[in-house]
Amino acid sequence: MAVVEVSITPLGTADTGVSRYVAGCIRIVRAAGISHQLTPMGTILEGDLDEIFRVIRQMQESVFAAGAVRVSTLIKIDDRRDKSPHTMAGKVRSVEDKL
Repeated sequence: MAVVEVSITPLGTADTGVSRYVAGCIRIVRAAGISHQLTPMGTILEGDLDEIFRVIRQMQESVFAAGAVRVSTLIKIDDRRDKSPHTMAGKVRSVEDKL
């Protein structure tokens, strides 16, 4: 299982706000049934890497469809295979246990 952080930013729009684009992306994630966490600077996705890539592609295309003429997408992947399960909650718990 992979934990992936994605930030999709529309460029070339008349508005400086991005929340409506983010909302459209989150609708796609929810429809796909992928475990996720919305953060102020991006969205964390958890699951099968192939499925996550497919959903990220849909998210990016939705921003174009909503009127952006350019889209910048940043993806950060943590794909750990030596420990199962590898989850968002587990990563946070590991740090909290050390505090």
